[in-house]
Parts: sequence; structure tokens; C-alpha cells
Amino acid sequence: MAIEHNIKMRTATTNIQIADQQKKEAFTKYYPTVSASGIAFNSNKGLMQMDMGDMNLSLIKNGVVGSVTATQPIFAGGQIINGNRLAKVGSDVSKLQQTQSRNEVRQTVEQYYWQLVILKEKLHTLDAINKLLANTAKDVEISVKAGVARRNDLLQVQLRQNDIETSQINLENSLDLCRRLLAQYIGANEDNFDIISPLSGNTLPNVPIAVPQNHKDVLPNTVEYKLLDKNVEASVLQKKLEIGKNLPSVAVGAGYNYDNLMDKSHPFGMIFVTVSVPLSGWWGGSHAIKNKTLQLRNAEMERDDNRELLLIGMQKSLNDWKDASKKTAVAQKSIEQATENLRLNENYYKAGTSTMNDLLDAQNLYQQSRDKYVDSYATCKIKEVEYEVSTGN
Repeated sequence: MAIEHNIKMRTATTNIQIADQQKKEAFTKYYPTVSASGIAFNSNKGLMQMDMGDMNLSLIKNGVVGSVTATQPIFAGGQIINGNRLAKVGSDVSKLQQTQSRNEVRQTVEQYYWQLVILKEKLHTLDAINKLLANTAKDVEISVKAGVARRNDLLQVQLRQNDIETSQINLENSLDLCRRLLAQYIGANEDNFDIISPLSGNTLPNVPIAVPQNHKDVLPNTVEYKLLDKNVEASVLQKKLEIGKNLPSVAVGAGYNYDNLMDKSHPFGMIFVTVSVPLSGWWGGSHAIKNKTLQLRNAEMERDDNRELLLIGMQKSLNDWKDASKKTAVAQKSIEQATENLRLNENYYKAGTSTMNDLLDAQNLYQQSRDKYVDSYATCKIKEVEYEVSTGN
């Protein structure tokens, strides 16, 4: 839904259409150039004046001249074919940029989604803690009335309930804002939009384990590396185009001409060959070619340098995913331990062998373990997508 709605994707699609039109325009250079011209005139004096002794002769005071010519380029120094190749590179680049935009949208919507999951799960944990506190408050209140518990214990529980209520208010505000943000990003109606958290329920999902790939093998499949390659390819073609500007060009043509200058029609046809040699153009052209050669060298160095950076980026993404997976596994164990610790402290407090502080601390540890698990699991899923994108998947 984000891909269909996002402005970056729609702009990228338009850019592809623009590049395709440029490609079609370049292809028309293979066809003959056809032109037509015409002129009709009427002057106050003849264009030709002749003095014949006692008489002046004035000719061609008016007339009509017209022509139609078609010129077909035979050789243009490779400018036409290289221009078409360059237009194709531009079309390829626009498609790669669309894929790049798609990857950006994919990662962004993944972050928005998991941020919403985090907030929903933290709110769910607070609800669970609130229920525990409510039950604890009832038991303590009964114990206080019976004289077997201190009123201070009840006050501690009530203060803790107030803290939880404040946290719930903050989370609900953040949750509403995040929900609206995700809805806007995917083009959904924010008034009735919501998601079901994949972490809800008593059974926690399995931790996603990172599966490394051979980074050198998958590097050519990445969008970033393909764009670097296309940059080099474009630089090569631009250099060839610059060379072509300084080579001779040959064209053949045919034309039909018509004139009526002396009240007599005079139509005729012709065929011709043109050869153009840019003699003085080489003075500046040699410097332009050197300039394109240096730009090509820069493009090649940029590709080689970024090749190493892309490999490093893949390894970093893999390391981040592995770290997040390990932290999620640790957090999962912490939930089990915190749950058992809470159960024991509830029993100890009821038996009178632990204090209310111990019980509230156990509840707090349980909340923290749940929150850490949600954070680490969401991070793990986000890093999973980042690694897939960095390796071209």
C-alpha cells in the first residue's frame, strides 16, 4: 500500500516515462531530416537591371521559389548510435532509481509499522501490570482492614497505579500519532485504521535468525552498484560523443525545387552528398575530449571506492541483524525469568516473607523485560529488511 501511495514512487514512475520519451526522441535521429521552404515576393524594382542603350530592362520584380529536401545521415562520428545508447542508459538509470525509491519506502514503512507494534505492546504490558496492581490493591486493602498489613503498603500500590496511568496516557497519545502517521504513509483512512500486533498472545514468535550471504557475489545485484556501473557507462558514451563531434560527417539527400521568377514555371529535382570536416573544431575539441576522459576516470574511481563501502555496509547490516537476534533471544529468556520472579514475590508477600517494595520491584522488572523484548524483536525485524535491501533482495 505504501508503494502504491508514496509520492517518491509516483515521481519515479514519471521519471521512467520521461526517460522513455528521451530514448524515443534519440531514436528519431536515425531517420532522414525533411525540410520545406518557400518564398513569394513582389518588389518595386526588378532584381536584375540591364542597361541596353536607349532602354533599361528590369527583370524579376516578383516570383515564387520553393523547395523540399530530405537528408539522411550516413556517418556522424558515432554521435547518433552513441546518443541512442546514452538515452538507453538514462532509461535504465530511471528504472534503477525507481527500485531504489521502492527500497526506501519499504524500509520506512517497516520502521513505522514496528514502532506502532512497540507502542501497542508496551500499552498491552501496562494493562497487564495495571490488572496485577488492581488485584494487589484489593488484597492489601483487605489485609490493612484486618490489621495484618501496613497502610503504607497500600499507598505504595496506589502511587504505582498513578505512575502506570500517567504512562498509559503518554503511550496512548504516541500510539494515536504513530497510527495516523502509518495510515497516511500507506494511504489508508486514519479514522478506522489499525493493525494487529504479531507479538500479542502468550506465545512469543521465534527469533528471526540472520542468514549471511556471500557479499562479493551479490554485490553486482544491488541497486547502488548498478547505478555506479551505469555512471561509468554513461561517462564512456559521453567521451565517445565528444570525439564524434570532431569527426567528419557524411550525409546524402534528395530535393525537389520549384521557381517561377519570369512568369515561367521551372521545377527540377536533385540528389546530393555533403561532407563536413570540423577542421578548426579540434583546437577546442581536444580539450573537451580530455575533460570527458578525466570525468570517466573519476567515475571509475568512484565505483571502485564505493564498491568497498557497499561491502562494508552489507557486513554492518549483517552484524546489526545478528546482534539484534541475540538480544531478542536474551530478552525472551528475561521474560521467563521475570515472570517466575514475579510469581515468587507474589507468593512471598502473601506469606509475609517479603515487602511490598520487593513485589513492586518484581512487577517493574517484568514490565522492563517485556519492553526490552518488544524493542529488540522490532529492531531485529527492521535490521532484517535493511540487510535484505543492502544485499539486493
